[in-house]
Amino acid sequence: MKKFYQLSLVMVMAFTVILAGCGNNNSANSGSNSGAATAAPTDAAAATEAPAPTEAPKAVKLGLVTDVGGVNDKSFNQSSWEALQAMEKEYGAEIKYLQSKSSADYEPNLNQFVKGGYDLTWGIGFDLGDALLKVAKENPDAKLAIIDSVVDAPNVESVTFAENEGSFLVGVVAGLTTKTNKVGFIGGMESPVIKRFEVGFKAGVEAVNPQAKVTITYAGAYDKPDTGKSLAATLYDAGNDIIFPAAGATGNGVFNEAKSRNKAGGSKVWVIGVDKDQSLEFGDDVTLTSMIKRVDEAVKKVSQQVVDGTFKGGTTTVLSLKDNGVGLPETSKANVTPEILAKVDEYSKQIIDGTITVPSE
Repeated sequence: MKKFYQLSLVMVMAFTVILAGCGNNNSANSGSNSGAATAAPTDAAAATEAPAPTEAPKAVKLGLVTDVGGVNDKSFNQSSWEALQAMEKEYGAEIKYLQSKSSADYEPNLNQFVKGGYDLTWGIGFDLGDALLKVAKENPDAKLAIIDSVVDAPNVESVTFAENEGSFLVGVVAGLTTKTNKVGFIGGMESPVIKRFEVGFKAGVEAVNPQAKVTITYAGAYDKPDTGKSLAATLYDAGNDIIFPAAGATGNGVFNEAKSRNKAGGSKVWVIGVDKDQSLEFGDDVTLTSMIKRVDEAVKKVSQQVVDGTFKGGTTTVLSLKDNGVGLPETSKANVTPEILAKVDEYSKQIIDGTITVPSE
């Protein structure tokens, strides 16, 4: 028993020594690393004073509703979607489009974005005007924008273009290039927008070639390439060697007809592109020039306002030749002679300075 108590006493003493050693070690670390000792409180204070982490900014949601021409119309719907894709790449915007198969889809498609909490909902095309106005009135807190129509509502930004001015310039090209003195125009559906294309083109042709005849026809649709091809065949058969279609995807059929004819040989025929530089899609062998309408820049500009918090509804912007909103692409020099391009530049300056007023209806 006595041995047990002695052993216990030895163990207690040993344990005490160990504890004391641990205490001495801690004390030694504090003394030998005085820099670390003073740094610790500083770090703690910094951690206390640092602002609490904030959540990453919410991605702006941008929705786009096409007209019946569809997002791959090689024309203004496609330009609009490409603008939103640029916003996605540059700002991480969340983007989506809804393609309308008929006018009955306009309102439901617009509402899908508005009710889905999108920061901006685009309607692309004159035909969406009535539906967008209705949705805007029913959702006063929503932000909406439209291309090619003026919607009078405090939460809508409208963007239109002086299509007549750009069309006048391609009319100058057509009037000075035609070898048959016969050129054609194919519109999609009759509207004030397409009328501006028509009358501007005709005025440009007549300004430089009064002997030329301009034949006007309408397809009644923006999404019928077969109809466009058929109308083009009729015009080419009648001796028209240049056709200017302002008809969305319907105009793709005009290009197809022209390419087939040029491939088969015979008299050379041309197409004038619209909205985009369509030589990039259909080639220089068939595209004489294009009447560019910078829809992509307009869509980017208004969408940027939403990103920046500067969106102002109830406004209308008209982009003209002076604003670089319409015009001809650099690729025009592939098929248009320097002399004709000089004449285009001459008329362009006169339009901008007001010497010439191009009709719009």
